[in-house]
Amino acid sequence: MIRTDALDQLPVRTAVPALERALDDRGVAVLCAPPGTGKTTLVPLVLAGLAGGGPVRRVVVAEPRRIAARAAARRMAWLIGEQAGGRVGFTVRGERVVGRDTVVEVVTTGVLLQRLQRDQELAGVDAVIIDECHERHLDADTVAAFLLDVREAIRPDLRLVAASATTDAQGWARLLGDAPVVEAQGVSHPVEVVWAPPAAPVRPPHGMRVDPALLTHVAATVRRALAERDGDVLCFLPGVGEIGRVAGQLAGVAAEVLQVHGRAPAAVQDAVLAGSPQGRRVVLATSVAESSLTVPGVRVVVDSGLAREPRTDHARGLSALTTVRASQAAGRQRAGRAGREAPGAVYRCWAQAEDGRLARFPSPEIKVADLAAFALQAACWGDPDASGLALLDPPPAGAMSAAREVLAAVGAVDTDGRVTDRGVRMSRLGLHPRLARALLDGAAEVGGRRAAEVVALLSEEPPREYGDDLAAALRSARRGGDGYAARWRQEVRRLSSSVRDVAGGSGPDDAAVGLVAALAFPERVARARGEGVFLMASGTGAELRDGSGLRSAPWLAVAVADRPAHAASARVRLAAVVDEDTARAAAGHLLQSGEEVHWSGGDVVARRVERLGAVELSVRPLQQPAPGLVREALVEGLRREGLGLLRWARESEQLRERLAFLHRELAAPWPDVSEDALLERTEQWLEPELSRARRRSDLVRIDAGQALRRLLPWATGEAVRLDELAPERIEVPSGSRVRVEYGGAQPVLAVKLQELFGLRETPRVAGVPVLVHLLSPAGRPAAVTADLASFWRDGYRAVRAELRGRYPKHPWPEDPTTVEATRFTKARLKRERE
Repeated sequence: MIRTDALDQLPVRTAVPALERALDDRGVAVLCAPPGTGKTTLVPLVLAGLAGGGPVRRVVVAEPRRIAARAAARRMAWLIGEQAGGRVGFTVRGERVVGRDTVVEVVTTGVLLQRLQRDQELAGVDAVIIDECHERHLDADTVAAFLLDVREAIRPDLRLVAASATTDAQGWARLLGDAPVVEAQGVSHPVEVVWAPPAAPVRPPHGMRVDPALLTHVAATVRRALAERDGDVLCFLPGVGEIGRVAGQLAGVAAEVLQVHGRAPAAVQDAVLAGSPQGRRVVLATSVAESSLTVPGVRVVVDSGLAREPRTDHARGLSALTTVRASQAAGRQRAGRAGREAPGAVYRCWAQAEDGRLARFPSPEIKVADLAAFALQAACWGDPDASGLALLDPPPAGAMSAAREVLAAVGAVDTDGRVTDRGVRMSRLGLHPRLARALLDGAAEVGGRRAAEVVALLSEEPPREYGDDLAAALRSARRGGDGYAARWRQEVRRLSSSVRDVAGGSGPDDAAVGLVAALAFPERVARARGEGVFLMASGTGAELRDGSGLRSAPWLAVAVADRPAHAASARVRLAAVVDEDTARAAAGHLLQSGEEVHWSGGDVVARRVERLGAVELSVRPLQQPAPGLVREALVEGLRREGLGLLRWARESEQLRERLAFLHRELAAPWPDVSEDALLERTEQWLEPELSRARRRSDLVRIDAGQALRRLLPWATGEAVRLDELAPERIEVPSGSRVRVEYGGAQPVLAVKLQELFGLRETPRVAGVPVLVHLLSPAGRPAAVTADLASFWRDGYRAVRAELRGRYPKHPWPEDPTTVEATRFTKARLKRERE
């Protein structure tokens, strides 16, 4: 019996006629409707002809999460008076509840991707609804791109609806070819915002870590909300671990505490979504409750302000979820949950002043996530670089390059990026390509069942109480009676059916676990370099927590690790013990051996090295290294430690300063002799001495000044003008030849004042006036000028008045421009004249 009253109460019903007209006219539409309006439940029933009349059509609804897919199917089945599996069913990974009469099937976007790869035509399907597309999950973006390809190439009759819970729908409308946007108004009650920041500062999140002080504050805020408000409380937290910790701190509250997340048992999920007529509830949830699910009875929301997003550190080979500040859009969605059924309130656990600094929207997953699975899907679709796919945001070039390297390493694509038969098989396993490789190759070594057991552990990280030893976690899962163990067994059955259980499955579990983990993450095989400290093949350091039973292992296969902000090493959260042979077998593509000659410790080091990525396996001294490698090492040393490694006599330094002056003032053909320029041109001025050198001591023997002369413009004939344009010394009126210093911004001539008597104009070099440092008879600075005529006219009198009494034996004429210059005292000058 169809529950007409319940269907009529759904606000989205007013938008259904416009949606049907848009689909009749264009075949595509964007439906924008707030959470709780019925877009996920009423619209599929109407399009399928199960509510409101019309022809029966087969409709597929794609949800981003398994919990949402199950809930939507059960809700729709209830609305038409049936159980899931009749005319409404669902399919998620490892679970399929459909029947012969099913016309509305709710699937996860991952399941729909697999279906499209097997049957691009989607035979028998009349319409596809991509729900919660505003969340910008990578699978949803990919499904939309594939469906647009299908509509354009082979199924122009396929109807496509992008359903969004926000008004940010214009991007999707453009992507769908300027599709009509149909908006439904929700029934939203006022929601009071209560700013509830912690009393004391808390540390910002990094990696998966959340400051325990913040979680304590969130729990206290939940207690406050229960005391100040009526109705159920919905509390948003970033992940399962934080939900468990806050739940522990809520022991004894006068309410039932429930936990909602993707790992929660189905019975708990059903209880949360069904509501409770008795007593109050506190529902602790991840972002799954932002828009995918409607939780009845909620009047208060407590928002921790945190969320989890995927991040990939391509340079270090680490991919993981990370804790971030939730966006403004997420904050609005969460707050709206308090006003679905009546006026409510949201307690935000941050200061109002911080709100404006939050990101407007969450990061699209395609911009921040590991793209290996996406790249494999694109390759299987026939578009290896995804350049022909209609995507809201193109995949970052660097991330795609890293993804293709992973696919090539696991044999999923060939050298041209085209998918291989092995890659097609991998794509149909519903696993990340790394895990698919571990399952296929591991099955041949340890047996299909055991390979499936380990891969199932790796595909959904086990609870923290299972510990950081992957082999111990396997044993815990086998004997466990918790929700994780139940899901793990279900996934093991699914994966086991995909591979043959070959006879090679003997041997201890610990060795099998290590091999499969190493096959999945070969860049993360790690060798010990101290107690609890390791170096991964990727070059990243890794550290185990204090008290870990793995700290004394010689080798590890690191399955899960994250790198805290500003930390030099990754933190290992899950790993398995392996030996060197296993590491070599799993990461064979990283195995290299050869001569290595480089600058280290202040000299050339030559050795023959066998290494696994960044991990050195064996090292032997190299007696006769290749001369070219030695030369490169010496140049590396010059770059690191500077040209001071060469022999620089005072004349050599002065020559370099003269050349630098000429290059600065006259440019070509006078050479640039800066450090960087000289290092770029070593072959032009340091040869043949550099190629003959073998070590640091040989560099010291190279006369830098003699080498520099090779850079003079001999070919143009200008080299002979060096002493004319930038002379080492200038002859002054006294007859002295005084050295010119070229090391500063302007050439400097330091000379005793009496030696310049009679010189009316400042000397010049290369047309540039020198800066004259006029010295006293004792050689001390008396004045500085770049305009000698001006000094004689204006400055000399003051200098004369100050110094003539101090140096009475030296001449101090009233007009220095008319007397003879001298190096001597007045008496000596008189004797010379006599």
